[in-house]
Amino acid sequence: MSIDATVAPCKCDCACGEQATEAELMVRLEEVIEEYREKEGGLIPALQIAQTIFGYLPDPVVNRIAAGFNKTVSEVAGVISFYSFFTRNPRGKYLVRVCLGTACYVRGGKEVLEAIKKRLEIDVGETTEDRQFSLEVGRCFGACGMAPVVMVNDDTYQRVKPARINELIAQFITEEEPAAEGENK
Repeated sequence: MSIDATVAPCKCDCACGEQATEAELMVRLEEVIEEYREKEGGLIPALQIAQTIFGYLPDPVVNRIAAGFNKTVSEVAGVISFYSFFTRNPRGKYLVRVCLGTACYVRGGKEVLEAIKKRLEIDVGETTEDRQFSLEVGRCFGACGMAPVVMVNDDTYQRVKPARINELIAQFITEEEPAAEGENK
């Protein structure tokens, strides 16, 4: 079982920048299952915490949670698919969400979405190969007067125009680290 958990911080949850091993992540998952398995409604918080630990809910994690809660994998998968905040796919560093609620849609949200899809070369629900960007759609972000609206992680961008998508995305593109003195690029 190999889990791509490149987003998981070290076990101590500090800012040291080290990545936790797969074994450490699974120990954390076991602790979560133990804490929530007997609580009424404990499955959803356990899934939320597991997603925070792993960055998404891969098959081995879903299987372990199902066994830990004495549920079938299909029952747990049904809960995951019902709630839009759960994901079975790895997410990128930047989660780009385009509002397609009525006001945003009428004011060009669909065109904004198409421009983002073209720029990132992914579709809704996908993540770029470099795991920098994931693309999702929302139904209302509560900023109808500023439509169309795009959120990147927790930041909201209002009155977004398709022609300005390259500028918006460029803010988040990670530049390559400069070569150390004496190294060739």
